[in-house]
Amino acid sequence: MSDVYAMGGTPRLALNFAGFPRSKLPLDVLGEILRGGGDKCTEAGVAVIGGHTIEDPEPKYGLAVTGFVHPARIVTNASSRPGDRLVLTKPLGMGVITTGIKQERTSRETIEEAIRIMATLNRGAAQAMTDVGVSAATDITGFGLLGHLHEMTRAAKVRARVRLRAVPILEEAWRLAREGVIPGGTHRNRASLHEVVAWEGIDEDAQVLLCDAQTSGGLLIAVPEARLSRLVQALQTEGALAAVVGDITGVGQGEITVRRD
Repeated sequence: MSDVYAMGGTPRLALNFAGFPRSKLPLDVLGEILRGGGDKCTEAGVAVIGGHTIEDPEPKYGLAVTGFVHPARIVTNASSRPGDRLVLTKPLGMGVITTGIKQERTSRETIEEAIRIMATLNRGAAQAMTDVGVSAATDITGFGLLGHLHEMTRAAKVRARVRLRAVPILEEAWRLAREGVIPGGTHRNRASLHEVVAWEGIDEDAQVLLCDAQTSGGLLIAVPEARLSRLVQALQTEGALAAVVGDITGVGQGEITVRRD
């Protein structure tokens, strides 16, 4: 759904896709998984019209979602411009936190907070950005904040700057990162950005978290300076985070500079 929201669209139809080890887990577990997905689709106004399930050694679940947007109102990830400000609508840290859950090293309080964040639709954030009018947007998922930002900057032929102190990161994610509780995808993200990201006084733990592979992350929105305050207010009205984490600094080939402040 977030892919649709990030383009300014409205999701409407979905297909369930599931892999399930029916010889290892009772089918009522699958029923609960499908019920949870169905409840979230109902919240989003999405009709589940079918799907497909296969035998799989590990349980997997997802949705193939179709949405609609007027051609003149499509928001792409390739149209940011120099002078745009960058606004993030959810905190980072889900990759290390969910890895910590698997290793039983994440606190119950943080687990509940992470579930609440991941279960929050990007609908409100998308509504805010389409009401205000923005330059570009993307959702933050498997490539992490900097990976998805690099997609934006490379496509628009610009460069960006990120201010670490402005980036919201769940507190316990810092401890888990220091302890080496890091998913493989996060390590791959960081390695892939070696030639395009300039770290200015940023330690290894912070680098990891800025590259952390997210599940159901927020939107990263590029907005002209003149519309920034309106976007922040609209996001807050929708109950979304509105962290101004950086800016588009000029033309380029997708380069990113990360500073502490």
